[in-house]
Amino acid sequence: MDGVGDSPTRSLRPRLLELQPQIRYGDGIPENENGLQVVEDEDVYLRTVAEDLSKELVDLEQEIPGVRLDIRYATTDNFMRERLYPVAKAYLRAPAAVAPAAVALAGAQKEFKARGLELKVFDGYRPYEVTEKIWEPYQNPDFVADPAEGSRHNRGCAVDLTLVDEIGEELPMPTGYDDFTKKASHDYQNLPEEEIRNRDLLRAVMESHGFQALPTEWWHYDYVGWERFELLDLPLNGIPQVT
Repeated sequence: MDGVGDSPTRSLRPRLLELQPQIRYGDGIPENENGLQVVEDEDVYLRTVAEDLSKELVDLEQEIPGVRLDIRYATTDNFMRERLYPVAKAYLRAPAAVAPAAVALAGAQKEFKARGLELKVFDGYRPYEVTEKIWEPYQNPDFVADPAEGSRHNRGCAVDLTLVDEIGEELPMPTGYDDFTKKASHDYQNLPEEEIRNRDLLRAVMESHGFQALPTEWWHYDYVGWERFELLDLPLNGIPQVT
């Protein structure tokens, strides 16, 4: 990707300290037409981070050594056949002692590397407006989040991924990414043994590190505890990095 519009990392610790006493959790977050509180404003996002540093969105390439990205939504190689993201980036909530999603994923990556494998990430944090856009043509909550409820991706607490070997080749899995068929579900068994074994390995390790599998999609994992994180609609090329 060319990274057009990608904003540089900025040091925001002084700004966080300045904002911290001004707002309490939930204050100042307007409701949208679905009655959901969605953080669209950078200052409101920074205030939530000032109150709880685990709510920071972090760049997975910077946080997880060796993680591979294949951000399909930054290309036309996705089920919508259009570019939905301006940059090929993946973010999750953040580095803290209580191990939110990015830290938990780093633990999974470390375990897979010990087995000679690595993670390849297709998607992480997803702006709310993208959830609205991809809901319209499909409207099937088994595979696409209903914007009336919001997505775990919008909270920075869901990740879509697969496994690759040491040279980056994907391990055989039941389907490709974003395959909206029954074959993508975890309980589908009419498959080659190798595909079932790889799917089950991914699930076992991810769940041991604090994630929960989505039953209908072998590639999708939610971080346990996602409920305490706000829905976000910050553009991927405009996320302030706290350093």
